[in-house]
Amino acid sequence: MSRVTLLSLQVLVAVVTLALWQFFATVPVFGKVLLPPFFFSNPVDVFSQIVKWFSTGVIWKHLAITLWESILAFVIGSAGGILVGFWFARQPRVAAVFDPYVKMVNALPRVVLAPIFALWFGLGVWSKVALGVTLVFFIVFFNVYQGVKEVPTTVLDNGRMLGMNERQLMRHVYWPSALSWMFSSLHTSVGFAVVGAVVGEYLGSAAGLGYLIQQAEGVFDVAGVFAGMFVLSAFVILIDMAVTVVEKRLLVWRPTAAARD
Repeated sequence: MSRVTLLSLQVLVAVVTLALWQFFATVPVFGKVLLPPFFFSNPVDVFSQIVKWFSTGVIWKHLAITLWESILAFVIGSAGGILVGFWFARQPRVAAVFDPYVKMVNALPRVVLAPIFALWFGLGVWSKVALGVTLVFFIVFFNVYQGVKEVPTTVLDNGRMLGMNERQLMRHVYWPSALSWMFSSLHTSVGFAVVGAVVGEYLGSAAGLGYLIQQAEGVFDVAGVFAGMFVLSAFVILIDMAVTVVEKRLLVWRPTAAARD
């Protein structure tokens, strides 16, 4: 499937979905509107709200704060996950000792941690960053750990036969093996970094997309809630596209599906 065809189909899905939403929210079917506007709004009102936010400049401050919180959570969580993942994979004894504690911390519900982080770090940026880090870290950690562990023994033996030391093995064997796993986790982590920031803002803040959505909910502004969610979704897609660009540059050696065929 060509890139243009794929993009056309993706746009078609979005257009059909929005058209159906608009139809069922405004046109009675058998004498009844299936999606009452009070509960579901409609795409026209949601789009009008988004245009109003951007035209008046109201949203830029909130968008900038959420972006900054998400970037910090993504970078700190990813860096920590990569470093600890490599360390555990290269030190089996350390991994065995800390294994139950890692699983225990990972099992903690993040929403429960949000109020605790608010107490520790206040209602500013860092309580949201901390929540985002807890979401990003474990996704990256488990993938990097598995990626390093999946290096074939044959490849390691061949590297040692060629005289590679541990540093060279790390650079030419372990790191390339972990990259594919790592970027797979980073694509997922982008959304979780934003989720952490927004949930933290939703529970307690004075600015940010989560605050904007929470304010809209407080006055039963359903269009505002959906508008915030749409802006948030577009926001995540743009960050994910940036990760994809970096991935293509770092994994230029990896054959594409077409080349393999």
